[in-house]
Amino acid sequence: MLALCAVLSGCSGGTESGGSGGKVVLRYTWWGNPDRAARTEEAIGLFEKKYPGIEVQSSFSGYDTYKQKLATQAAGGDAPDVMQLDYRMIDQYASGGVLYDLGRQKSVLRTDQIDAGLLATGALDGRQYAVPQGRGTETVVYDAEQWKATGVPLPSGAWTWSEWADAMRALAEKTGAPAATDPGQSEDAFEVWLRGQGKDLYTKDGELGFSADDLTRWWTFTDRLRRDGVVSPAEQTTQLDGTVENTPLGRGKAIVDINWDAPASGFVSLVGEGVTLAPMPSGEDGTPGQYFKPSMFMGIAANTGHPEEAARLIDFMLNDPGAARVLGATRSMPVNETLREEIAPDLKDFDKVINDYHATVEGKLNDPPQAPPSGDSALQTTFQRDYDQVSYERMSPREAAENYITEAKAELRS
Repeated sequence: MLALCAVLSGCSGGTESGGSGGKVVLRYTWWGNPDRAARTEEAIGLFEKKYPGIEVQSSFSGYDTYKQKLATQAAGGDAPDVMQLDYRMIDQYASGGVLYDLGRQKSVLRTDQIDAGLLATGALDGRQYAVPQGRGTETVVYDAEQWKATGVPLPSGAWTWSEWADAMRALAEKTGAPAATDPGQSEDAFEVWLRGQGKDLYTKDGELGFSADDLTRWWTFTDRLRRDGVVSPAEQTTQLDGTVENTPLGRGKAIVDINWDAPASGFVSLVGEGVTLAPMPSGEDGTPGQYFKPSMFMGIAANTGHPEEAARLIDFMLNDPGAARVLGATRSMPVNETLREEIAPDLKDFDKVINDYHATVEGKLNDPPQAPPSGDSALQTTFQRDYDQVSYERMSPREAAENYITEAKAELRS
């Protein structure tokens, strides 16, 4: 559908002038939590004050809802002027003709303060289709107050998946309830586990980098934890929708979650000030699977009527000191290296937690993988759906893994 839209002359989107007072109107959408929304709106207010001829109409939602809505808008030729993107979306939307070549706005959109390797993750076939807005990493997020109350020792640094599982078992025994969200449903968690085994989710050619045996081992590991009551039951896991509100931790049903660092800020209003971060588990030999990646990107619709104004909005969000101070670490740490160093001493509350967490893993992680092929966006849903069959005991880990491999190969060929 995306490719078809790119070649149909009838597909048109982008917002024309027509705001109050004849201003240029830009639609800007993103996913996130209420904290991110409030700070984004404040930053937009600063932008509109600096550029009074531009009006920004913004909206946000949880990740799963956002992903579905954006796919529908893109297929219909109605993508927003400026959009937040996950790195799993870059190949899909760039190859589908949905994204604007940002290289055409080099004089407006400055990228010289962004690490070259990080910037390259938003490029395809030599063209820059998206720029990273933050640098983040996955994390074990937990309620330190509840954890302390159990008497189980708190995480003290690097740990393996076996050590993580032992800690979750100890917590579950003390509380009489599952300790953590079942990580089996998460392709992100599986990727960290897989990289700890020295493998990757995808090869450089965009094919699967793992076998049914690998996935069977992962799902056997998580299924055993679920059967033993250590991690969340299927009834809770299937409520996950990309928001922190519907995680077991967010609903008061667990002490631990696995999530990305920036969204974890949303737990503070749900759980309290005791929300803390720990490194992701490593392979049994200490090989890290965790990595720094662009927490998200900003891109422009290929058919926007206002590419220069859209580029100005992105530039402001990335490079303006005032915007950086307002946004803090709500999209993880800024990609502008100068601004990241400038705001670090002034960070407070959970922004400081994220910054301090980054410091504990800085220089200890392996290089990030290349952006996944376009089919991966759909395979995230397939991964969770197939694991649902395991958690509801309708399939064995082996059966579900073989089913996933078959579906994944078909999706990547399409």
